[in-house]
Amino acid sequence: MTRCQALLVAIALVISAPCGAQTTLTIATVSNPDMVRMQGLSDAFTSDNPDIKLKWAVLAENALRQRVTTDIATGGGQFDIVTIGSYEAPIWAKRGWLSALGAMPKDYDVDDILPTIREGLSFDGRLYAAPFYGESSFTMYRTDLFEQAGLEMPEAPTWDFIRTAASAIRKKHDDVYGVCLRGKPGWGENIALITAMANSYGARWFDEDWRPQFESEAWTSAVNDYVSLIKSFGAPDAVSNGYVENLKLFRDGKCAIWVDATVAASSITDPESSSVAGRVGFALAPDRGLGKRSNWLWVWALAISSGSEHQEAAKRFVAWATSARYAELVAAKEGWSNAPPGTRRSLYENPAYLEAAPFARMVLASIESADPKKPTVGEVPYTGIQYVAIPEFPGMATAVGARIAKAAAGEITTAEALKNAQWVTGKVIERGRFLQE
Repeated sequence: MTRCQALLVAIALVISAPCGAQTTLTIATVSNPDMVRMQGLSDAFTSDNPDIKLKWAVLAENALRQRVTTDIATGGGQFDIVTIGSYEAPIWAKRGWLSALGAMPKDYDVDDILPTIREGLSFDGRLYAAPFYGESSFTMYRTDLFEQAGLEMPEAPTWDFIRTAASAIRKKHDDVYGVCLRGKPGWGENIALITAMANSYGARWFDEDWRPQFESEAWTSAVNDYVSLIKSFGAPDAVSNGYVENLKLFRDGKCAIWVDATVAASSITDPESSSVAGRVGFALAPDRGLGKRSNWLWVWALAISSGSEHQEAAKRFVAWATSARYAELVAAKEGWSNAPPGTRRSLYENPAYLEAAPFARMVLASIESADPKKPTVGEVPYTGIQYVAIPEFPGMATAVGARIAKAAAGEITTAEALKNAQWVTGKVIERGRFLQE
C-alpha cells in the first residue's frame, strides 16, 4: 500500500468512527413527582456531559424496591444508579453492594447536608448514598373545610382530634373523605405510617430482648384506631392507596386531612397541579400524649451499585442530581417551592425558598425532631422510626402489612392481624441471623 493509499484509509476510518464513545447509565428511580421532575430536567446534565447517555426505569415504590433489591443482591448489573432510602444505605454498604461516594466535586459541599440525613446514609463514617430529598411526616388539611365545620387545627394535634375533625367534616361533605391514610400493603407503604403511628401509642416492634410486642395493648389500640379511621372516614378502596394515590386524591379535593410525607407539601400547594392550592394548612404529625409524635425520618437517595462498570460517570450524575445547583435549576424552571426539600441546610437559609414555601419551617422542624435512635416511648434494641434497621425487616414487615390491610378491608379482625404479626416476627427472631452480624 502506498503512503497516499494509507492516508486515504486513515481518513476514512476517522470519518466513519463515532465522534466519541458514549457511556449509558441505567437509573432506577421511584415514580414520585420529584423524581419524575429529575428525569425531565436531566437534559441539562447530558448537555454538559455529552459522553453520557441516560436510560431510566421509573417504577412504583413497591416495584422499585423489589427490582432494585433483587438486582443488587444477586449482582445482576441491571442498574448503575439506584434510588434507595436510609433503611437500605448502611445495610447494603456493609454487605459491599454499594460504592462509597468519596471525593465528591469541590462545590458539592457535603457539610451542607443536614447531619441526621448524612448520618442515615453513611456506614463506618463514609457516605454511600447522596440524598435527593429528605422527609418527615406531618398533617396536611383543607383550611376551607375546617372553617366551614367550625374547627381549628392545632399546631400539634392528637390522633383523637384527627378522628373528631374527620367525623365532623365527613358529615358535612359526603363527597370528601374525612381522612386519607396509607392503606396499600408494603413495608414502605402502610407499615411506614402504621409503625410511626404505633410509636406514638407506646408500641414497639420488639422489646429490649428482641421479643415481639404485637400482643401488647399499645399495638391493639393503635391498629384498632388506624383501621377505624380508614373504614369510617377514608376512601372505599383505601387499601389500594399508598403515597402516590393519596397525593392525587388530596390534590383533586377528595381528602380533608392527610397524614403523610412532608415532601408532598410542594405538590399540594402548586396551583398548576393542585385544585386545592391556597386552601391547605399544615400541622405537626399527630401524637397520643405520650411524648412521641407520629413523624418519621426518610431519605430518598441515589447510590451507585458496586457492580457498575461506569463508576466515574455514575458519580458525575449523582453529584449533579443531589447538588445545590440542581435545586437552583428546579427553582429556575418550576419555582423555589418545588426544590427538593429536606437535605441541605442552605435551602432553609435561602430567603427565596422560605418565601415561596410557607411549609418550609415546619418541614425542617419535623425532620430535626425525628430521632431514629430513640424511635419509641420505651427502650428498644433497634434504630429506625417507621422501620426496624435489620436486614430481615422488609420481608417480615411486608407480611405484617398484608395482614393489617386485610383487617382494614374487613376480611379479618385486627386481633387476627396482630396475632399473625406476632408469629411472623417471632419466626424472624428464631432465625436470628442479624443478631450474629
